Parts: sequence; structure tokens; C-alpha cells
Amino acid sequence: MKKSLAVVLILTLVVVLAGCGNGGEGTSADSKDTLTFVWYPNESGADLKDAREEFGRIIEEATGKKVEHQTTTDYIIAIEAITNGNADLAFMGPQGYIEAHTKNEKVLPLVVPSGESGTLEDAVYYSWLSVKKGEEEAYKSGDQFAIDEIAGKKFSFVSNSSTSGFKVPSSGIITYFSGQEQYKDLTEEDLLMGGDDQFFKEVLFGGSHQGSAVNLLTGKADVAAFCDTCVSNYVELTEGEANKPGAVYTVKDDAAEPFNTLPGEQFSLISVTPVLNSPFVVNTDTVSEDDIAKLEELFTSEKVTNNDKIFLPVDSEASGLFKKKSGDEKFLPVEDEWFNPIRELSGL
Repeated sequence: MKKSLAVVLILTLVVVLAGCGNGGEGTSADSKDTLTFVWYPNESGADLKDAREEFGRIIEEATGKKVEHQTTTDYIIAIEAITNGNADLAFMGPQGYIEAHTKNEKVLPLVVPSGESGTLEDAVYYSWLSVKKGEEEAYKSGDQFAIDEIAGKKFSFVSNSSTSGFKVPSSGIITYFSGQEQYKDLTEEDLLMGGDDQFFKEVLFGGSHQGSAVNLLTGKADVAAFCDTCVSNYVELTEGEANKPGAVYTVKDDAAEPFNTLPGEQFSLISVTPVLNSPFVVNTDTVSEDDIAKLEELFTSEKVTNNDKIFLPVDSEASGLFKKKSGDEKFLPVEDEWFNPIRELSGL
């Protein structure tokens, strides 16, 4: 009888625990009172604190829940946080989103910033390959810029989870050099290793787009990959046409860290590739359907579109995540499939 009673008690306990577990999955997102927003290293700097806090403020206002910000120093930390549910929201590059979604299909895009047209048609930013000003002539073939001479150089990527700081430039490099016999079998893995017998003499990782640019400007790298939007708060166009090979950018005199010791330093673009805009993403397993609906309505509202702390005016000198150029920029809903072009590069 004691054994029978024990079995009954154990079975009862299992049923109760299972019920609690299922109930927890269904109700925890509804009952939680705090949303954690994780940020990439590129957006974790002190100069962007006001921008982060403005996003927190409007999300708190829309959902009635407290927002906690988790800044990071490594892409992987941010990706893992949103993947495993330690974070509920994130702003991340397409490659990072794809990695997170592959690990956890409950991680989905919420919105992306539009292009200047106010649509998804031109919702892109730009991946740059840059060299220090004065060295750009070595990267020309006739009158046109070419990347033949990057082979054998010291090269800086951002992170191997970065879209515009690794995935897009590495794919472009492989495609460009695949026509040469000695590089016909070049792989992404080959670009991660430096040495006298490797494609690059040395490979560095900046940890952020800002860090990769600093690697270039301090002479640690001969060529560096980073994107336009992540350094736009620190540099200004001083020669040529924006986002075109040959354009020269100069570090502002009042640039914040990590450019504060590099005022006046210049770099020139030798290659420019458009990249799909970065999404705000949500872990749909930790955020309720009701809150997700509120967030989408919030981000796509005129109130946010016209918020000068979210979309800085074109003449603003402040640091922010987004700056209007045409006045039509806004956030737009987007589906997972929109990122398939980047997914094809990743093989995920």
C-alpha cells in the first residue's frame, strides 16, 4: 500500500509540475512586468545612451512595462541573449538575426527602418572596404577602384556574426577572387586566418564597426570592413560622393569614443556594397501577442516617425541611431522571408 501511495503521489506531482510548466509558457509572457532590450556593441556606447533610453521610454509608455537595457561588448552575447530568452527585444544586423532565428524560430523581426523613399525598396545601408587617405591609389585598376591589392594585407573585420562587417564583404571578396586560379578554392574560413601563406597577412576583429574603423585609422590594419551607419556619428564626408568608391571621410573634431583621440584622421572608400537594413527583433516566446501588437503599432506610428530623438532631423548634430535624409523615413513591418538574400550568403 505504501508503494502504491508513493506511485500515486509521484504521478500526481509529475502532472502538477507539467501543468505548471505548460501554464508558465502560456502565461509568463503575459504576466512579466519587465522587457529586456539587448544592444549590439555598435549601439552600446555612452554617446548613444539617450537614443537607447528614448526607445525604452516609448516602449514603456506603449506596454506599461519597465524596460531594462542590456549593453554588450560582443555580438555573440547579444545573439545568445535574444535566442535563449534572457532578452526580449534586440536591434541587430540581418546576419545576427538569421543566426538567432536559426537557433530559435521564435525570434522574429518586428520592424526595419525604411529607405529614404519611406518604403522597403531602398531600405539598405552600406558595407564599406576602406583604406587610410593617401593609400587609395594603390587600390585602383586604371581609373576604377578594385580590390586586387587587398590580398596579403592586414585586414580588419568587425565580427564573424556581422552582416556588413563580415558576411557581405567576405562573400564579395570570395566572388571577386574566384576567377583567379590561385584563389579558385578560397573559402570564408580562409579569410579568418592570417599568415604569410594565407590570403591575408593578418586578420583582426574590431568587435564593433567603430572598433574596425579604429583598427584602420591607428595603423593596425591596412584595409577594414565596416558600415556607414555605425560610424556616421563620428565622421563626415569631406571629398567625393557619399557611399561611392573614392569618397573620403574625416573624423570630427568633437567625435566621441573611440574616435576621440583621432580628430582629423581620414579614410577613403575602395568598395561599397548595399545591405538590407537591420531589424528590431522580438522573442515571441517571451513577449506576449498583445505586447507584440502594441510594439508594432508603436514603431509604425506617426508619433514615432516624427520623434526627433528616434529619427534625428537631417541638420541635427546629436548622436542617434537614425537620421532622416528625405523626411519620409519610418519603421515598417517586415517578415522573416525578407532577409532571404542574406540567408543565402550564410547558407543558414
